[in-house]
Amino acid sequence: MTTQPPFVNSSFFRDGFKRFLPNSQAIALAVILIVSFVLIYSLSGLLMPVFASIVLAYLLEGLVSKAESMHVPRLPAVYLVFSGFMACLGFLLFYLMPIVSQQAVELVQHIPLIINQVQDGIMRLPERYPQFISEHRVREMMLVVQRELLTYGQNMLSMSAASVMSLVSAMVYLFLVPLMVFFFLKDKKVLVDWLLQFMPRDRHLTESVWQEVDIQIGNYIRGKFAEVFILWSASYVTFSTMGLNYAMLLAVLMGLSVIIPYVGATLVTFPVLGVAYFQWGLAGDDFMYVVVVYSVIQALDGVFLVPFLFSEAVNLHPIAIIVAILFFGGLWGFWGVFFAIPLATVVKAVLTAWPRLGDNSDNNVY
Repeated sequence: MTTQPPFVNSSFFRDGFKRFLPNSQAIALAVILIVSFVLIYSLSGLLMPVFASIVLAYLLEGLVSKAESMHVPRLPAVYLVFSGFMACLGFLLFYLMPIVSQQAVELVQHIPLIINQVQDGIMRLPERYPQFISEHRVREMMLVVQRELLTYGQNMLSMSAASVMSLVSAMVYLFLVPLMVFFFLKDKKVLVDWLLQFMPRDRHLTESVWQEVDIQIGNYIRGKFAEVFILWSASYVTFSTMGLNYAMLLAVLMGLSVIIPYVGATLVTFPVLGVAYFQWGLAGDDFMYVVVVYSVIQALDGVFLVPFLFSEAVNLHPIAIIVAILFFGGLWGFWGVFFAIPLATVVKAVLTAWPRLGDNSDNNVY
């Protein structure tokens, strides 16, 4: 008598389905996650202004809630917080961006001089270290570098040809995004009630997971914006006091580097130390001062600022963070990188709260 293989038995598939979706609440959560992922992934290109507005409204909602806790009515609180948001946006557009753009143009104009200095330094290598490198090999390397720079320059020209459409899109975004942010804040209850009518009725598990994730994501977004501002302002004051060229541009890069954990701090090291090297060289003490100050700023950010701002964040292993950055960044670009840690937090919260077979989840009260 032969036994039937387990994969042929229908109970095998039924048991497997029950292990993955043991009750109706798990099914509702799975449906919500799948539909949300499909909509965001398929419509991210078209609805990016909407997603950006939701992110900004979510950021400002914490300030509105804090004002409401101080007995300020919601509508005046929304007007107050939105006015502060528009003031910050005006500062960004009309003060910070022109300075950064001007310094970026100056840096690009100095690139040929920097390349010549690098070439002169490389051509001296055969004289100093003839046993390691030959002049013929150096010339081959320089030809390869020149071809790569030429290709890069052609790509930049092709990108600048499409910059007109990008400028038009940016102008549209600058009008639509603040408008949607205001209405997301003003009509939050109306929009949430409208969205809930499309949700499954049996969504207690979903609400439980969201309450846990909401705290983590809110703390992360507000903490990350605060970290960017603090690191930018501290770097600008330090670099400008030391007389480092392109201080505002480098400070902005320092602030934005915290968006990508681990990788951003490594990448921003090259422009900061590169500018200091070509400005002062290694002969004096100024370059070493920049190295020391830069190291101190990064150390203070990692040792004091991050634990203080993200004390309530869920601990994630560095491997999990790197994998999340690669995965979500590949899906959604900049926003995927920015929200890699919150999305990884969502995944961890769902996996932690997911009911198992035999947990009697239907009888639990969430």
